[in-house]
Amino acid sequence: MVEVDTTTTKPNVTMTECKQEVFEFQAHGSRKVTADFSGGHLSSDGGLLFIREVENRRGILGKLAQCFSDSRLQCLVEHSVEELVRQRIGALALGYEDLNDHDRLRHDPLCALMAGKKDVLGADRLCEGDKGKALAGHSTLNRMELGANGGDGRYKKIVARTEEIEALLLEEGVKSIPRRSREIVLDFDATDDPLHGAQDGAFFHGYYRHYCYLPLYCFCGTIPLWAQLRDAKRDASAGTVEALGKIVRAIRARFGRKVRIIVRADSGFAREEIMGWCERNGVFYCFGLARNRRLEARMGAAFGALHRGIGSGEIAAPCRRFEEFEYRTKKSWSRARRVVGKAEILEQGHNPRFIVTNLDAAASERFEAGSLYEKFYCARGEMENRIKEAQLDLFADRTSTHWMGSNQLRLWFSAFAHLLMSVLRAEVLRGTELAQATIGQLRLKLLKIAARVKVSCRRIHLELAGGYPYRETFARAWANLAGLSSA
Repeated sequence: MVEVDTTTTKPNVTMTECKQEVFEFQAHGSRKVTADFSGGHLSSDGGLLFIREVENRRGILGKLAQCFSDSRLQCLVEHSVEELVRQRIGALALGYEDLNDHDRLRHDPLCALMAGKKDVLGADRLCEGDKGKALAGHSTLNRMELGANGGDGRYKKIVARTEEIEALLLEEGVKSIPRRSREIVLDFDATDDPLHGAQDGAFFHGYYRHYCYLPLYCFCGTIPLWAQLRDAKRDASAGTVEALGKIVRAIRARFGRKVRIIVRADSGFAREEIMGWCERNGVFYCFGLARNRRLEARMGAAFGALHRGIGSGEIAAPCRRFEEFEYRTKKSWSRARRVVGKAEILEQGHNPRFIVTNLDAAASERFEAGSLYEKFYCARGEMENRIKEAQLDLFADRTSTHWMGSNQLRLWFSAFAHLLMSVLRAEVLRGTELAQATIGQLRLKLLKIAARVKVSCRRIHLELAGGYPYRETFARAWANLAGLSSA
């Protein structure tokens, strides 16, 4: 409550309440252009039906809700944990990153439908001021996120069991990998998550040159398996062995021990600890390898051959040549390992690059030196697009609470939204023009459909925009729902 100082000499200013109902704009020829708010229950997110369908059949968010302990007095609860989780993650998929957005989304009947609300119009709310607002506001959702730091019996009564959430993301991610896969490639990478305050775990990172977190991700294709929030006071690969132990165990439990597992990452992961673990556990790896003088010296003959070819006119820059050899560091490696080197001459000069692997060239033509580098290792760049989707399209970098625990929960929420969108793309949109689309494009072309919502005692009917340009894609996606696997 704001108290007014009655001793001030400034005149009182009375704000008149706006009663405007019809808004007039510039005419179109001889026609007036006007607008009002008499359209009824409208939503801009008609395509949310597909996200709801994926969730209802797979039950991913329902299982996530079971990873929370709810000690609220249930007779007074209007928003269950499952409804809160579905509301929050559904909004992320739609592009609403902030909790404050939910104060407006409370009026959206489609968001209420996604959340699983029986009363999508909010007509039966207990408080008179909440009538017409089916969903929870930002304060209720905020209390759920802060519960990741542990409950105190008074304010934080919804408590997240973090180990179970981590295990569930991995379990559901592995379940989303095609069942007949004979080879599974795990892409690991770390990235910066910039911080803008004195948040728990904030640390200045010399490479990124700002205060940040350093989350560790693992994807299998487009499927998120691991999303671990870490402070930046560590090596980029820290925690990879522990993550691999859990991921490989889950994969082998589903696919058996015959499946080939390959770990792929940049040179920040070419560590003895990780490579040794893979070799002891029957896992293959292909990592970038930072260049040094010894490695560059081994490529001298290859560069010499390229220069002779350029001098004779047989080839022209840019050009490249691949060599492979056994290599061992002087101190850090326990054994010699297979290294593939790329000797490349660009207009700017020499560009040597290296990878280290335990894949055998005799096993497949794919693993011969040139093919292994160009077609297999360089494909890891696609994983960086998945991180961009996570941070730019699903707001995984919206870790703006003070506490690291609640920021980790936000990161997981984005990862589960990513998983739902990945299932949608792989199973519902197969055979359509959106099968390879980014999450941002899926949102724009499939989810953002204007709809009028009509609610009766017998049905909830959506009248979608007649001018929607992707009606054939919509129809094909709807037909594909019949083949969507259930939980």
